[in-house]
Amino acid sequence: MSGLKVLVVGGGGREHALAWALARSPRVEQVFVAPGNAGTEWPENAHATRLQPRAPSQNVPIHAEDIPALLRFAQNEQIDLTVVGPEVPLSMGIVDDFQGAGLRIFGPTRAVAQLESSKAFAKAFMKQHGIPTAEYGAFTDFEAARTFVHDFGKPVVIKADGLAAGKGVIVCDDTAQAEDALRRIMLDQEFGAAGDTVVVEERLDGEELSVLAFCDGEKAVTMPAARDYKRVFDNDEGPNTGGMGAYSGYDTFDSSSDLPKTIMDTILDPTLKGMKSRGTPYSGVLYAGLMLTMDGAKVLEFNCRFGDPETQVILPLMGSDIESVFTTFIDRDEYDIVYSEQGIFWKRKACVTIVLTSPDYPGDYPKGLPITGLVDVPDDVIVFHAGTAKQDGQVVTNGGRVLNVTAMGSTLEEAVSRAYAGVEKIHFEGMHYRRDIGRKAVGQHGGR
Repeated sequence: MSGLKVLVVGGGGREHALAWALARSPRVEQVFVAPGNAGTEWPENAHATRLQPRAPSQNVPIHAEDIPALLRFAQNEQIDLTVVGPEVPLSMGIVDDFQGAGLRIFGPTRAVAQLESSKAFAKAFMKQHGIPTAEYGAFTDFEAARTFVHDFGKPVVIKADGLAAGKGVIVCDDTAQAEDALRRIMLDQEFGAAGDTVVVEERLDGEELSVLAFCDGEKAVTMPAARDYKRVFDNDEGPNTGGMGAYSGYDTFDSSSDLPKTIMDTILDPTLKGMKSRGTPYSGVLYAGLMLTMDGAKVLEFNCRFGDPETQVILPLMGSDIESVFTTFIDRDEYDIVYSEQGIFWKRKACVTIVLTSPDYPGDYPKGLPITGLVDVPDDVIVFHAGTAKQDGQVVTNGGRVLNVTAMGSTLEEAVSRAYAGVEKIHFEGMHYRRDIGRKAVGQHGGR
């Protein structure tokens, strides 16, 4: 097989990273991104070196949720592989529709995607299959939820049941904050229909960890663990966001040697077995957001796709051909690529990404702010575009999370230094970013 055409669905930083990685695969001839952003178009570069993509990438003006139009495009262009980035099209059944048309697509079906699209479903699933998670209650009635909060006697987290672009989670310090969160979600409908049901969950303490795995319905192969930063301000203060930065790498965590096996045995494997027992085998990427508590690893949430911004720090570390990995997990007929003794190859480096946001994000923010300095970023730094567009030839802001400034290093300290050096070259009015991404971990690990 040669000269593959690949379609990436979505238009954020995660999709830019996917398109970039796929364009570096030897069998890929053309990448399309729907709808893409200002950073997801580039010409062919046959002599690409270091971090440059080789195959050309072209934006397609089709919204990620317009599944009929995406299907027609894939059929007309004879797309060989489609990779879905965002959660909404997955929850709408894009994989079901593409598979029904005989097209190769990487991602879970609609039934499987309930693990992300409904937090109440996910919690009930975990309880049924003995997967460690926080105590909880699910409610559609405000007064019942309010009573539960008062009777629970522990700090809680209030979650909108449905999809809310990573913002439907409110961490509460006391009962008053919890009541206010319930009112905002259930009565004021701050997150729309996503808040028709709420999950009131025990607030867990510990270190957060994101573990992503490629799944084929029966087996899971994990990627390097990552840590992301949800709060908008330094020191984990302020409201939750879609993610303000992340880091990953072989030396990122001082985890006990049995932690990866424990996560596989108690969380990933039971999830795959549980989904298979329902008649809905899990194929695609399974993202387990974990809290490492004194009582062991517990699931905070499941996502049914690549994380954002975790993808931006994981894919640069991949030394294997990502197109072959996707094909392996879709076709399940080339196990030697993934399940050999060597498995998927990951570079022995650390990777960091710093998210640059529009002013006032995650609240209302302006668009159309000119971005300068992109051409001045060092060539050992990758800038993945998230919320950008082109206006009269100028790259401008077009979303809350605007750019993901990403760098690798032989140590975490080196990666952090390179990423922030890249940030210093970029400017737009009101640009905001956290200044502590990876800093605490560097101190904990002695700069490894």
